[in-house]
Amino acid sequence: MRLRIILPPNLETSAPRDAIPTKLEIELSPGKNSAPEKVGMDQLAALDEAGRVAAFSLLQWGGGKLGSFLQLDREQLAQLVTQLSGQSCFFWANKPKEPIDWIFSELVGVSEHLGQESSKGNEPISEEQEIEDLEEPSEPELPDLSGYEGTPLRVDGSTHYLAISLPSREHPCYDEIRELVQSYRFKLEPGNRKWWLRDRHQTLNFLGEHWDDLERRYGAEFSANFQQRAAGIPEAKIKTEVIEERNGYNVSVSISAGQASEREISQSLNTGKSYVETNGKVYLLRKDRLKNLQTAQKKLSLDFNAPLLHNGNYKIPYSRGAEVEECLSELNPNFKPPATWRARSEALKDLTRLPAPNLDSSLENTLRGYQKTGVAWLYHLFNHQLGGILADEMGLGKTLQALSFISSLKGGATSSKTRSATQPSLIVCPASLVENWRREAAKFVPHLTVFANHGTNRLQNASESLRYDLIITSYGTLIRDRKLFADISFRCVIGDEAQHIKNRRTLNAKAIATLQTEGRFLLTGTPIENSIQDLMSLLDFIMPGGWKPIPNGARGDERRWHERRILEQAAPYILRRTKQAVATELPEKIEQVLFVDMTPEQKSVYDNARRFAENEISQLEKSGASEGAIRMKTLTQLLRLRQTCCDPRLIDDSLRPEHSSKLNSFSELLEEAMDGEHRILVFSQFVSLLSILKEQLEEQSIPYCYIDGSTRNRMAEVDRFNDSSNIPIFLISLKAGGTGLNLTAADTVVHFDPWWNPAAEAQATDRAHRIGQTKVVTSYKLIVSDSVEEKVLLMQNQKRKLLEDIFEASEAANAKITMQDLKELI
Repeated sequence: MRLRIILPPNLETSAPRDAIPTKLEIELSPGKNSAPEKVGMDQLAALDEAGRVAAFSLLQWGGGKLGSFLQLDREQLAQLVTQLSGQSCFFWANKPKEPIDWIFSELVGVSEHLGQESSKGNEPISEEQEIEDLEEPSEPELPDLSGYEGTPLRVDGSTHYLAISLPSREHPCYDEIRELVQSYRFKLEPGNRKWWLRDRHQTLNFLGEHWDDLERRYGAEFSANFQQRAAGIPEAKIKTEVIEERNGYNVSVSISAGQASEREISQSLNTGKSYVETNGKVYLLRKDRLKNLQTAQKKLSLDFNAPLLHNGNYKIPYSRGAEVEECLSELNPNFKPPATWRARSEALKDLTRLPAPNLDSSLENTLRGYQKTGVAWLYHLFNHQLGGILADEMGLGKTLQALSFISSLKGGATSSKTRSATQPSLIVCPASLVENWRREAAKFVPHLTVFANHGTNRLQNASESLRYDLIITSYGTLIRDRKLFADISFRCVIGDEAQHIKNRRTLNAKAIATLQTEGRFLLTGTPIENSIQDLMSLLDFIMPGGWKPIPNGARGDERRWHERRILEQAAPYILRRTKQAVATELPEKIEQVLFVDMTPEQKSVYDNARRFAENEISQLEKSGASEGAIRMKTLTQLLRLRQTCCDPRLIDDSLRPEHSSKLNSFSELLEEAMDGEHRILVFSQFVSLLSILKEQLEEQSIPYCYIDGSTRNRMAEVDRFNDSSNIPIFLISLKAGGTGLNLTAADTVVHFDPWWNPAAEAQATDRAHRIGQTKVVTSYKLIVSDSVEEKVLLMQNQKRKLLEDIFEASEAANAKITMQDLKELI
């Protein structure tokens, strides 16, 4: 049983008024919901602890009753969000079956409207982001003593007593120091104004606990007597030792205090003593050193509640070497990991030290510097039996880097395993991108034999895969061909648009996880799209079994500690560069053609429209119709084919959104762009298509601006977009937005349907790429393969004037073209 709290889509406007209309339901079992009025109070005991606490709050606000409808203020909703942190209890009213996602401890689309600080990205994962609420709890800042000219704190004594003279009252820490000596029961002697502690045990404990504070925080002066009789007290040392084992290392971290036995050291720790005494010698257990030791032991054991041990032994897999090395070096500055450890981790800490991959001359000349680094990073991880997530910002060429990496494997990557030269690699991607991957492979790695396992073109058996260097398939096809792929041993598997496996319980995630392969990698611009659980699903794929999940029931500091721990572990295996970071290597404008395959339903509509067009033209020719009538009919049929390419619902409204391959591809593009905080201009010649896009955006509650030929005040929409950074997308029709607009607030342009006049297309792109633009502009052109769109694209340079006449002339019927040209397009 769980609570279902259903929130209004207009939360952004209702929250500031502290009038949030909210619906409450009780989920008795999966899919079976009940009004709270029908559930007895005794039944609420079946809720988990967090649910019972939240239910009690709701009872109080409802005057002792749980009702289906109530009005909450921001403070009340914020309280529920805190009480039910991480649970799938919150829903939007327009999407009652999809729980609202969490990003760490924040509820997406909700927390930011409740006066709570929002989480940002994580430095190790994304260079331009920080996760402030997941940073290590910081040490108290050291006071600034540079301007202090009064009497300093003075310390005298030995291992048996201490005599402390307080500083002047102007000292920044005067009150803190006075409270400290009083808490240790120092006694003030009025005659000399010194605070005395005459107890050997208490003296040693005080020195062990606060020596670091005396030196660094309070700026104490130590008398010559103290330096002679106490400053030489030896400290217990922390020892680290690493032994390489199969699949990882055994790391031991222990405390050493002269000849003291483990039992003596353990007894001191267990009784709270800050020193160890053995054979007449005393060794201080300094608090600051022990704190560092316990922090390291928590990290090594992956346990927030790990106790401080005098001798801990930990099994560390290869994947944790880079992450663990830093804390071990802090414990022991002389820590020297084994050569295999260094080989794996040092290059990951400094990417300039990565060995260059084996690339052919064409790729060597094509790849930019940062792309070569990306290929080298993938190659390095593969050769050390590690996986990774290439999370470069959109437009930086993740596809090209992945193909170059696969090419480098064929060129002779080596590892401890002996691999067959015939092992294929596998790319798994959304169905809408299969054709684009195939074309990119043909363009950049033509020396590889490639097979697109999709649609009706499928492998018949596992042995057939050995004929290819690279196989490309979709997530959906992988599920259907799961048994076939289970019998293939791949050299490397790469999952594109990795958000498709963010939920490990989905068929997508299960199908790709079961593949046999020596290397596992993911491509995504959104490594943490909704929550830390998304990232955990991705990590489980790239290195199965290498990640300890967040314990059930972890809340508050413990949960944040585990979230931070996962991010630190993952950081070396996530490579993300932004356009801003590599701007010097990029042109001002990146132009990219994305080819998409038609869906079967779309293909059927297109083929029917094409056959109908051919028959109509043939019938007109046989009937002796004038050339003008035939030309007009042909242009009309061309229009229908182009509309089918965009969205077959423009021709057949009985179809569904997922039947449009372009819409599917655009959704992927939009998701990644928005996650990277890019702002997008979308151009189309069809107002009917823009209406479809508007409906989709409204269903997803994505704000947008819009201009078509009927828009009266275009500049008001332009100003709204330029002035409102929370509006990510601007839909613009060709006739309304081709000229006269300055939209430099956008840095991404999508041509949903191609404009066959290249000058007009460039003019549209320049709405964003013009004077005043400070970012690199990326322009995407969506093209349906094996269609009129692709044919015209191929003819563009050869018959540019002809195409302008067909698609841009104000009087298309009078365009000076031959009927043969028109028939070729159809």
